[in-house]
Amino acid sequence: MSHQNNDLPSKAIRWFIGNFSKNSSRVHFVKINAEFAQSIAPGSRVLDAASGSQPYRHLLDHCLYESADFEQSNRPYAPTTHVCDLTAIPVESEHFDAILFNQGLEHMPDPLAVLNELHRVLKPGGRILCTAPFFYEEHEQPYDFYRYTQFAYQHMFPSAGFRIERLEWLEGYLGTVAYQLDGAAKNLPPSWRYLPLRIVFAILSVILYRTDIRHKYTATGHPKNYAVLGIKPMPSANGS
Repeated sequence: MSHQNNDLPSKAIRWFIGNFSKNSSRVHFVKINAEFAQSIAPGSRVLDAASGSQPYRHLLDHCLYESADFEQSNRPYAPTTHVCDLTAIPVESEHFDAILFNQGLEHMPDPLAVLNELHRVLKPGGRILCTAPFFYEEHEQPYDFYRYTQFAYQHMFPSAGFRIERLEWLEGYLGTVAYQLDGAAKNLPPSWRYLPLRIVFAILSVILYRTDIRHKYTATGHPKNYAVLGIKPMPSANGS
């Protein structure tokens, strides 16, 4: 059997998932970023940290948008305001009213130093939305360093001076299982021997992705990503 025919299962599986599946994580990402954007007053100055292709910029048309990224990974980048290391953003302190920090913390070799810098450039009373993976494959190598538990956020954010307003699963456990089944369907060896398993995994992933969009089950299991909403507290009356 030729290699081309042997690869037909992979092509069919990818076609099926691509045409019938909607990645629930992406749906939840758009929802949480849209809610955060709607909470920001018009004319506010917003930083999109680790901005990459800037997938949520359109949600911030009512704001003064700036972006920051080091642009070293092998991926497409939208035009970036500040090409820099996120431990040294070239703006004055208390420059931004709000910060988006989506899927970037895992790429920072010194995450606490980055959070300290984001705290520096955020105005008192300003808020930060941070998302990062807990259960996800290595990506953007070699700049992929960590996966974070909820306890890591509970340690790092207060250590950097933020108060956590909300810490939650981005998607439910069914979304996490769907992601793993999706990967297994696509990545098991491209031979007919594995085709029955791959078909079952592909169908289940589509069902579970769709279920996770409608019902975010969080009672047991674990998330694929965590989302953290933090605030930089206002100075107290005694100036501390």
